[in-house]
Amino acid sequence: MGSTADKVSGKANELAGKARQGVGKAVGNEEMQVKGMSQEAKGDAQQAKGQVKEAVKKVVDKA
Repeated sequence: MGSTADKVSGKANELAGKARQGVGKAVGNEEMQVKGMSQEAKGDAQQAKGQVKEAVKKVVDKA
């Protein structure tokens, strides 16, 4: 996956995780909240991966 795809997938997971947390909180479902937190963290990691890939590409392109 390229850096842009990682960032887009990461943002989608982050937003879905936040939504899942909100629904879980609204209905009093702690398991759903935890799964939402996990999904949000996965999204954050994917975005970071995309940023690292982009930074490495810039360094390689300069060389």
